[in-house]
Amino acid sequence: MTISQWKLDEREGRVDQASAIARGRELRRTVPRRAHGVFMPAADRDPLGILSLQAESRLQQLIPLRNERMLSSPFAFYRGTAGIMAADLANETNTGVRVVSCGDAHVSNFGLFASPQRTMVFDLNDFDEAAVAPWEWDVKRLVASVVVGARESGFSAENTRLAARAAARAYREGLHDMMKLSVLDRYYSRVDTEGADSNLDSAAQKVLDRATRQARRRTSQAFVTKISERGPDGRLLIREDPPVLTHVPEATEEVVLRLFEQYKRTVPADIVLLLDQFTLTDVAMRVVGVGSVGTRCYILILTGPQQEALVLQVKEAQVSVLQSFGGEQPGANSQPRADPYNRAFTGDEDALQGRRVVANQHILQAVSDSFLGYLRYDGRDFYVRQFRDMKGSIDVSTLSFAPFVTYVAACGTLLARAHAQSEQAPVIAGYLGSSGTFDEAVVDWSLAYADQSLDDFQAFGAAVS
Repeated sequence: MTISQWKLDEREGRVDQASAIARGRELRRTVPRRAHGVFMPAADRDPLGILSLQAESRLQQLIPLRNERMLSSPFAFYRGTAGIMAADLANETNTGVRVVSCGDAHVSNFGLFASPQRTMVFDLNDFDEAAVAPWEWDVKRLVASVVVGARESGFSAENTRLAARAAARAYREGLHDMMKLSVLDRYYSRVDTEGADSNLDSAAQKVLDRATRQARRRTSQAFVTKISERGPDGRLLIREDPPVLTHVPEATEEVVLRLFEQYKRTVPADIVLLLDQFTLTDVAMRVVGVGSVGTRCYILILTGPQQEALVLQVKEAQVSVLQSFGGEQPGANSQPRADPYNRAFTGDEDALQGRRVVANQHILQAVSDSFLGYLRYDGRDFYVRQFRDMKGSIDVSTLSFAPFVTYVAACGTLLARAHAQSEQAPVIAGYLGSSGTFDEAVVDWSLAYADQSLDDFQAFGAAVS
């Protein structure tokens, strides 16, 4: 086989960007953009059944805490119901175009964190549910969260719609902007938060500056100082705060030491060399999040040669809700040729779900944690990341209307950047076009879905009580 023939075979099934955009325009004939505006709940819809099913695989002593956190507000409930939404989305209109998806792209799953170069970056920051799925699912998850959050903040119906439209428009325009870049430039693009941004008004800039300062103070060293004390032998030991922070049995601690070596086989050589200079000094179980409560999650305290602290989080990775409730298959792709995402999601029987989370995080984030890795223990998969490495978030409930709109639009733009890493992004851009037709449709859908989520919240409260 000649080199030219090999190249031709490699490109079989692929089209250039202009042709892909044209194919997206053609899709409007079979799936009109306005069709995305109608939410039609399935007759056999069972949201409480889904929550009960998820609870079965979790630590039962933590289920009351999970329920308590989910019932603290309609938005908290929405955060914990990605599984319910995936089941609902499986029955909704979609174009059949699939991308690497976040799976839980609500407005509180974007945040600040430090890059390996120590600059502060704003991006998606939760990938537990990431998988290949219809691109519309992430957009609807995001825009519906804007509606739920805006209502909780007491914004008027008109302003709620304006904010939701801003997020949808930012996604569409962001994707078009990405298509003006080469695929390499798309890959390298990222949002650094330090320094004045001419696109931000003074109120939004103040919010960002405050969040950045707070994030810079959230370090491993600060966390360890807050939650630990020196033991008789001088080691740093965690102070318990049950049920949120508890030590694990000594037998489990011994297992963790062995698993730590397994994890080190999944990180780059420079990180292995760095970790070899630290000593694992304590292990504890720590409850995190809202929807994640009840999954197995640990923190590891490591101490360096100058008593510097490094905290790693080991978090259970279950099957993505996009697969378990949305019906998507790992690595599914609408193209007839071999699946281009397969290497990132399947084919490794060891720690498959942990590997899924790590691989997708690398794809969707502009810059990722250097310590990302994964492992498997006792039939369960886990992924590992740095804990409290200058991580911060913006509490949308504290924002006035103008900064709220700026923030949700930024989330829409970043979601577009994440989707633009997938090969099918030009098709989506062509489908969306330059008008606001899809924007209005997805806002209509999100308003209706927010109503449904509120009904589910009230039903869940009644069931728990």
